[in-house]
Amino acid sequence: MARHRTLGYCPPMSGSQAQNNGSGDGEQFGFTPVTEGERQRLVNQVFSRVAGRYDLMNDLMSGGLHRLWKDDMIAWLAPPRGASAFHLLDVAGGTGDIAARYLETAGPDAKCTICDISTEMLGVARERFASADPAQLQLLIGDASALPVSDGAADAYTIAFGIRNVTHIEDALREAFRVLKPGGRFLCLEFSHVNVPLLDTLYEQYSFNAIPALGGLVAGDRDSYKYLVESIRKFPDQEDFAGMIRKAGFEQVRYRDLTGGIAAIHSGWKL
Repeated sequence: MARHRTLGYCPPMSGSQAQNNGSGDGEQFGFTPVTEGERQRLVNQVFSRVAGRYDLMNDLMSGGLHRLWKDDMIAWLAPPRGASAFHLLDVAGGTGDIAARYLETAGPDAKCTICDISTEMLGVARERFASADPAQLQLLIGDASALPVSDGAADAYTIAFGIRNVTHIEDALREAFRVLKPGGRFLCLEFSHVNVPLLDTLYEQYSFNAIPALGGLVAGDRDSYKYLVESIRKFPDQEDFAGMIRKAGFEQVRYRDLTGGIAAIHSGWKL
């Protein structure tokens, strides 16, 4: 099992880990061929550079829609509101958007662990939850492909806008299955493939032109946001990704398109 460090604990007031089309020299960083080790290093650099402006850029890039999409994922999770112990593992949880929504919605015995490979992203989360109850929230450094979490530790696993940045998606899905209790729930919110005529063309033009320009203007980092757009195009479509989730062992796999397929929520159960 991977070694890990905790960054302290904290919860609420109110994700940084791509499709692997092979191994070794077959990786890509966006559209650029790279070696496997180089790809992970470059992805880590992206989130190290953008951490401080990550939430602001999400608002600007999506027109605030990402907030509604995250609300939809927590609503579909429907965590218990009563005095039932329930542990959510939020992987690639970054600055804590999902954790904040979950802890606001769930009951008093809810617990959340945010796990992310980026210390800079978790640093933003630590500031956000500085006054939170350490019994409810843990911040944990870890790779989605080798989680520093015990077998069957979580009642639910979420990952929002993170899995396309994982070098080996299949490994991350197997890890999600491993760390869930029997009867546990997997939920993934990710950019997907637009299925509405005209919207697909408009979204394509916006993604490749406006988003990198915004990244350069607001975050001072055009190249990182160019990669993020390219990584969306490299990610499997809804049906293919659902098949990967089933292959990892999950049952009752379903997905919901959001805003014409710009994003989608995928759900599966460990039964």
